[in-house]
Amino acid sequence: ALAPRERRREIHWEPLSEVAIVFAGVFATVTPVLELVRAHGPDLPLGTPARDFLIAGALSSVLDNAPTYLVLVEGAASANRSLAQPLAGVGTTGVPESVLAAISCGCVLMGANTYIGNGPNLLVRAMAEKDGVAMPGFFRFLGWSVLVLGPIYAAIVVVFFR
Repeated sequence: ALAPRERRREIHWEPLSEVAIVFAGVFATVTPVLELVRAHGPDLPLGTPARDFLIAGALSSVLDNAPTYLVLVEGAASANRSLAQPLAGVGTTGVPESVLAAISCGCVLMGANTYIGNGPNLLVRAMAEKDGVAMPGFFRFLGWSVLVLGPIYAAIVVVFFR
């Protein structure tokens, strides 16, 4: 409603449908992964906030952050349930608050490292290319993300998750 009527007619719906198909596939395939994580959660390298932040971020960079969050929280809960004496103060998730915060922050903050990890990035890229705008490739975009955001992520680990 804010754009002029003639500009609204120029919107390309193909990129939106492409992104919708990609993310429908991601969400449709997360159920078997959740079952595997429930079964093998104790074997996952989760449990320290710094490591959980980085693992969540790395996975969220190449997957959507919502299914990554679901899988990692389930894995951490499964690992906690397998302990002889489960950790206290885990609330309804079954995950310690520090681990939950690390997974949440990693998924949200690092999801934008690539086009794939963040739906709006993928949509903007597809729409820009449809309009003939040259966009950086996957690795170039990732390289710039790591170059600019890497020091910020390192500071986050040091300040919040040590």
